[in-house]
Order: sequence, then C-alpha cells, then structure tokens
Amino acid sequence: MRKRKQADLPGPSNDGPWQKSATTGLYRFRSSGTYFARVRVGGKLIRESLHTKTYSVAVLRLNDLVKERRGILESAHSSTNDNLSFGQAAEILLRQVDANPAIKKSTRDYRRRCLAALKRSWTGLADLDVRKITPAQCRDWAGRFARDYSPTMYNNTVGTLRMVFDVAVESGLRFANPAAEVTKVKVPLKHLRLPSADQFQGMVRVIAEGGGRYSRDCADLVCLLAYSGLRKGEGANLTWAHCEFERKRILVAGDPKEGTKNREMRLIPMNSALESLLLRLRQARSTEPPSNPVMKVHECQRAMDRACKLLEIERITHHDLRHFFATTCIESGIDIPTVSRWLGHKDGGALAMRVYGHLRDQHSQAMAQKVTFGIGSSDPDKPNAQRKPQS
Repeated sequence: MRKRKQADLPGPSNDGPWQKSATTGLYRFRSSGTYFARVRVGGKLIRESLHTKTYSVAVLRLNDLVKERRGILESAHSSTNDNLSFGQAAEILLRQVDANPAIKKSTRDYRRRCLAALKRSWTGLADLDVRKITPAQCRDWAGRFARDYSPTMYNNTVGTLRMVFDVAVESGLRFANPAAEVTKVKVPLKHLRLPSADQFQGMVRVIAEGGGRYSRDCADLVCLLAYSGLRKGEGANLTWAHCEFERKRILVAGDPKEGTKNREMRLIPMNSALESLLLRLRQARSTEPPSNPVMKVHECQRAMDRACKLLEIERITHHDLRHFFATTCIESGIDIPTVSRWLGHKDGGALAMRVYGHLRDQHSQAMAQKVTFGIGSSDPDKPNAQRKPQS
C-alpha cells in the first residue's frame, strides 16, 4: 500500500475518516482498515502507514518504529558533541518539577533528597555522560542502595533515577531508559503496636504532668491527633475558624501553602471526645480571633517518648496517633470506607483495608465469639440438639 501524504493523516482532534485505537499514537483509516502511526520522537512528528489491518501486528510495528527512530537519533547524537551529564539532566528535571504547579513543595523537596541520596551512593554519577550509563550499572547501584535504605526510600529514588533518564530519552540523547528494568521492592506494611485505651489515657496524663512550660499543650496536641485522625501538619494548621461547633464538625485545610496531602479539604464530624477537647480549649481562650491556631505547639515527640518510657509501653509517633484513631473507630463499629473518608484517603478504603484489616487480637477474638452459625448454646457434640422432632 502506498504511503499516505502527511496532510491526510489524523490530528489530535480530527475524527473524520480516522478511528483512534486504544494504543497512543495508533490510528486506523476507516475506509481501508489500515493502521497508521502518529507519534513524536525527539520532538519530531512521525506519521506513516504501518501496512497492516491487524491491530496486534500494528502495535508491534508501532513499537518497532519508535525504537528504530529513537535509535537513529541516539546514534546521531553520539557522533556529535551534544554531551549531557547526569548532573545536567538532573538539573533539567528539577526545573521541570519546580515549574509544575500541580507538584507540592514537600514533594519537590523530597525529590531533591532522593537525588542527593542517589549521587552520594553512586560515586561520580553527576559527571557521567548520560548516554553511556548502562542498565548493568543501574542494577549494580540498585543492589547496593537497597541494602542501606528503607524500601520506601529505595523505590522513590529508583523512580527519580528513571525520571532523570527520561529527560535524556525525550531529548533524543538516549534510545531507551537504562533504569527501566531496575525492579522496585515491596514495601511491608508497618506492624501496628498501639496502646490500649487505658495506656493512651495514662500517657496523656504523664505528658500533661511533665512539669514543662508546654506540657499541657503537648498533651492537648496528642489528644487532638488521636481524637481526629489528623496528620501532624493538619493539626498544626487547624484554626478556630475551622471549628464549626454548631454543626459539630471541623474543616481540615492543612497548610495554606500546601493544602492537605491530596490537595483537597475535607470535613470531619466531631465525636464526643474531640468536641469536649475543642470546647474546653475554646472556652479557656474565648477572646482569641478565629484566625488563631487551635494548638499552641506543633509537635510533641519528645514528650511522647518520655511518657512511653515511663509507662514501659511501645514508643509511638505522631502518625501512630492517626492509626490509633482509625483503629479505635473500626473497633467501635465504624465501617472502613467511612473511616477512610475521615482520614482523607481517596481510594475508597483500599489502603485502610490493608492497614487496618487485622485489628488487635483481643478485639478479633471478641468478635469471633459472636459468630454462631445458628448453633446457639447447643452442645457441639450433639449437632441435632436444636432440631425439632418430626411429626
């Protein structure tokens, strides 16, 4: 079949005689049924026939076409002086990240930390020609890095490494991403070791009676996080204006510059413990303007560490108080999707199911005793004891 003129090929919004496929860059000419490619490689738009009417064959030929054109570009660049070091590619990536308004500042900072860890663990990486780094070198680095860092840090740093090489691929300096086959690791769920209700109240008392200038304020922050499920930053930025006492709910807005973690505000109903805490604090500071923060301190880890040590219970963190809230809610009979919404999860409860699907053994055993299968209190050795005699 003759190659069609470029003017006849489809545009991004031109339906006309062209039918889009499920594969990006692959179109079908309706009248003939032949598939065509429309992709960009190295900034250049490629539009040509794939000479097949079979979708699966067209997908393979499209991939081969892209690989071939990228290979040509990479060969052309390798014979020129278009040198780009890994460090230069990393700077381009950071400029792209900084220019993206959808990326939060905390995420940008974390990406920088990943790059710093990457350069520390790979001697001379910043000066290497980005075109000459091999997949084997990437795998060797990954093996070393995985031994020294947590699974989460490892996975995010691998993702950052891939993003740097993507800069080179998009500019046509590389044909493929050498870190594409570096495997990520499974992040194990944290085994929750949370205090019982009595232990928690004991911890609050110890913190409040610590004798420090902010001991009472630290105890209040512990209670706020435990009774609301707020993240530490969300609790620090909670103001009186966010507390709707008449409607018994709080508006979670997070950091004014950052927003909440998923950039969406949410409403949390006040349970009795949370309402009592906020009312007590508001009555004690009734003259404060609505813009004032509810909490006088923004963190209390040292106070919690001291209390846990004195009580000889497992050390907990600010985020563990969020887990304590969720676990207490679920053990009180609140369904997981509802708890997930209160926490601000956007996955319909999938994460909450993984984290809180197995609650304390004591609670699980108590719930198990409620499962009777209709047997009631009959003797298990006499399964027919409850059957009515036949007439």
